[in-house]
Amino acid sequence: MSARPDTQAILRHWREAVPDDRLAHLVKDATRALVRALQMRLAEHAVSFGHWTFLRILWEGDRLTQRELSERAGVMEPTTFSALKAMERRGYIRRRKFAGDRKKIYVLLTAKGRALRDVLVPLAEDVNRVAARGVKPSAIAATREVLLTIIENLDRDETVAELHMPSTRALAKLSRKPPRRNGAER
Repeated sequence: MSARPDTQAILRHWREAVPDDRLAHLVKDATRALVRALQMRLAEHAVSFGHWTFLRILWEGDRLTQRELSERAGVMEPTTFSALKAMERRGYIRRRKFAGDRKKIYVLLTAKGRALRDVLVPLAEDVNRVAARGVKPSAIAATREVLLTIIENLDRDETVAELHMPSTRALAKLSRKPPRRNGAER
């Protein structure tokens, strides 16, 4: 069976046009393919990929604050807030404040949200099986080690260089500044 035309173009690009291009682009294209495969399966159960991301974290342990959930998911807090509102409407979670800490809003799975684990996790496992078809176990192990090392290296770089992800508000302010020319401010 032949790959879809858009997939054929991506594969041709990586194999012929830029076989030594930056790894980040290849990882992004592989991630896009994995996410697409999972999204199609999740859609059969009326669950969005964004909800899957939060559910996966909450299945490991709920009663996280919205901020903690946002940090673990790697998304901005406004995105988390919107997703949680929708998840609450669907009956997957409930949000609540606890006595003694009225400022923080905690996220708790409902029975319905917890039950989704038995339905959705096998879908993700299926995507992984399909993606790894024909790949030697030693290559999978090496790929995992490489990707984990990349994550560690970039985290170390962020720490050493004292880099910080700007907030949504800070990013909006940056986009209003005039662009730099030749490395100098206008």
